[in-house]
Amino acid sequence: MTAVSDRERQGWLELALAICDEADVLAMRSFRRAIAVTAKPDRTLVTEADTAIERLARERIAARHPEHGLVGEEYGTDAGDSRVRWYIDPIDGTHNFVRGVPLFGTLLAVEADGVLEVGAISAPAMRSRWYASRGGGAWAVHANESPEPRRLAVSGVASIGDAQVLYGSGRDIAASGRMPGLDGVLRDAWRERGFGDFWGYALVAEGAAEAMVEVGLRSWDAAAPAVVVEEAGGRWSDVDGSRSIDGGTFVVTNGVLHEDVLARLRLADRDAIVTTRAATPPR
Repeated sequence: MTAVSDRERQGWLELALAICDEADVLAMRSFRRAIAVTAKPDRTLVTEADTAIERLARERIAARHPEHGLVGEEYGTDAGDSRVRWYIDPIDGTHNFVRGVPLFGTLLAVEADGVLEVGAISAPAMRSRWYASRGGGAWAVHANESPEPRRLAVSGVASIGDAQVLYGSGRDIAASGRMPGLDGVLRDAWRERGFGDFWGYALVAEGAAEAMVEVGLRSWDAAAPAVVVEEAGGRWSDVDGSRSIDGGTFVVTNGVLHEDVLARLRLADRDAIVTTRAATPPR
């Protein structure tokens, strides 16, 4: 394993943000316009904008770092055993994009020796961007508020009863069977909303929500949000508690509530949660 320097991270982040600048233009040229849409074998949609943005990202990365691997939603994996790999989700929220909903964005992340080092999320229709590098903090720019980056920090809410909990598709979560306790979590939370895709993770990083849970994710969906949330002071894992972006489930919290949320999600019986917690000796 070779140590990653701050200079390397900064260079990767600058390239990711430059790609996002170009991707924003491509996405907005097609947003709310007649474009070709096709269905993939898993019934998810793909548009001309998805493929154009991923081609752009791959070309820009290859031109600067031909030795880097690429893991993308539309064009698969190239040089997957490379020490440094980029995760590319050209349009996270394609179904929103197709229906004219402005909650979509380009997600880019860089991993070195298995460690996520850089993440960027760009939502052009919202005129917002979130980005982070390991050790450099997480930042957001909302053009409708200020052109200056603002450092992000998760909330300090320590009780599920005071927490705002977000989730992706409730139907998909139920069908997966991976989070049988979700209904109980939502009942016990102060407030719950179904803000799916990148937006839920961004809200946790902003301190506007305490948890975001989802199933059916792939590595390119989770990589960039993982870096941003962690650098904002939060935690992420799959529902089993493993630090994996390949497990198909993703749980992101403000950190304080992480273990409690995981325990609740895994237990279908709310009374079992109370019993388990009561039986645990104080530390």
